[in-house]
Amino acid sequence: MCTYLTEKIAIQGSGKGARGYFSLSEAMVYIDHPQHAPYEHTVNIDFLNPAQGPSARVAVELTEEAALALIDAVRTALDAAPPGLASAGNAGAENAA
Repeated sequence: MCTYLTEKIAIQGSGKGARGYFSLSEAMVYIDHPQHAPYEHTVNIDFLNPAQGPSARVAVELTEEAALALIDAVRTALDAAPPGLASAGNAGAENAA
């Protein structure tokens, strides 16, 4: 059953599509029928920049188990790094050194 609930958030980052990297401005997460994954339903995550048109989109279709493992992996990676290392406030800090 599809939930019809879509979580939409503003984000900052980059994604790689068919024409190379582009800036990301939002992400959407929802449970629905996948377009490609061989499952009845998946956790779908779309990373996009609507201002750059429909080609500025990266789509991911995950099983529930994979989505939960991804959440844990992101938390583990962030917990292992110094606080703020990957924050927006550090933009360009590597290149300035």
